[in-house]
Amino acid sequence: MLGPVLLAAARSDGIRRLVTASPLTRPVVGRFVAGERLPESLAVAARLAGGGLRVTLDHLGENVTGRAEALRGRDACLALAEALAATGLGERAELSVKLSALGRALPGGEDLAAEHALRVAEAAGAAGTALTLDMEDHTATALTLDVHARLRERFPATGVAVQSYLRRTEEDCLALAAAGARVRLVKGAYREPPAVAFQERAAVDRSFVRCLRILMAGPGYPMVATHDPRLIALAGALAARLGRAEDAYEYQMLYGIRPDEQRRLAAAGRRVRVYIPYGTDWYGYFMRRLAERPANLAFFLRSAATRG
Repeated sequence: MLGPVLLAAARSDGIRRLVTASPLTRPVVGRFVAGERLPESLAVAARLAGGGLRVTLDHLGENVTGRAEALRGRDACLALAEALAATGLGERAELSVKLSALGRALPGGEDLAAEHALRVAEAAGAAGTALTLDMEDHTATALTLDVHARLRERFPATGVAVQSYLRRTEEDCLALAAAGARVRLVKGAYREPPAVAFQERAAVDRSFVRCLRILMAGPGYPMVATHDPRLIALAGALAARLGRAEDAYEYQMLYGIRPDEQRRLAAAGRRVRVYIPYGTDWYGYFMRRLAERPANLAFFLRSAATRG
């Protein structure tokens, strides 16, 4: 029952002000967010890469309300691409971005976000890395997939995320399972109406499995984004049964969640990429992480109580 409450809180300006102003919050946020500035996140990325992991970095920011903010979001991504070029991490590091961080929700914002995404994809390509478009709530799905298709015409390595809790995603996976396509499969972390999304956790998991089978059987590059031990094991079994090489798919996990499992999989020869968010606009991301798993909320409350 707490999940919907926390997701509603993620959209509340009043609760946002309360949580972000609390001195108890920020030390706990550090478990899930790699820092507010680019150098901090790059230090985390280098440390994880040194331990055999891959990373994708996301400058946090979504649902921007003005063109100046959208431009700042774009420029933050360009700065990230430039910095990655200087790290020498190569394919071990890439970028992730949400279209709403680039202006999607503004009047005329669909074209603006697409234009900004193109600039970021160009910068990522010049840096020897790639861009993956994060997925947001269901109102952004069609546009995100359309922008992804356009970007792939010039930058074939551009990836996209899809969410198994949406009823449409199995069909989307059939369309996306093409040669060279990089598809990040996640369960989904937004509050959605029953008409467009499965509401029961078991139904979401079954959809994840159906989508995973489609992607694993196709000629693309599946990115299996889950912390669920059952789904991790299933992905490995499917890959083995289909003769998929260990470098022909990867697992993705969030920074700060199940780090021991990340290291275990990497030590076993699996490709593991850690999603590293950073920046000052961490509130929405943080609340969705609390909503996903009761253990995350319990960790937050224990830490706040201890510091209090």
